[in-house]
Amino acid sequence: MIDPLADPVHERLLRLWQAWMPAGPLLPHELKTACADRWVRFHSLPESKRYADGEGEYAVLLNRYNTVLDELFASGDVYVVTTDWADPSEPTRWSEHRRALHPEGTLWITLDETDDPDPEFHTRWYFYADRRPWQGGCLDLLLRAVADDTLPGIFVTDTDLTRIYHPYDGGADVILATPEDRDRLRHRHAGWLSSHPSGY
Repeated sequence: MIDPLADPVHERLLRLWQAWMPAGPLLPHELKTACADRWVRFHSLPESKRYADGEGEYAVLLNRYNTVLDELFASGDVYVVTTDWADPSEPTRWSEHRRALHPEGTLWITLDETDDPDPEFHTRWYFYADRRPWQGGCLDLLLRAVADDTLPGIFVTDTDLTRIYHPYDGGADVILATPEDRDRLRHRHAGWLSSHPSGY
């Protein structure tokens, strides 16, 4: 369920999400399932290594992240979205870590996960967004935090919501506009794919 407390700045993004996914925004890790026919996953380090050891490996993973981001979003505007969460019964808790890394982000919407019959497992997610011109390297601090698993749940999308980039600790899920676009991107970076048959 979406709480319709959207920052007016983000009303267009909300309309796009509602048209594309009437139930509302998904959590970033759910995108690969909802868009399986247009999804590809790239690993961020050679041999599918999950975490960087040293600045050399951070340079490799940031290069991989930014190479694909540049191909998706160069010369256009993007929405950068970060998330936070809390128990729905608790007062809003603003994450200082998230806010420090994404100070431009303002509250876009909230999303309640209440499917579990046990209220103790209910969660309220907070989505924060900002719109900016894409520039290579502009998210390096965010991406480094993602790579260290200290800031999960971010994604970047073009302003028409046709291309979505969700980095995680170990790689990135990418949603393209069509299966053909996905195949071309996957072919260009075949060396960064998982060796697992499922693509994970």
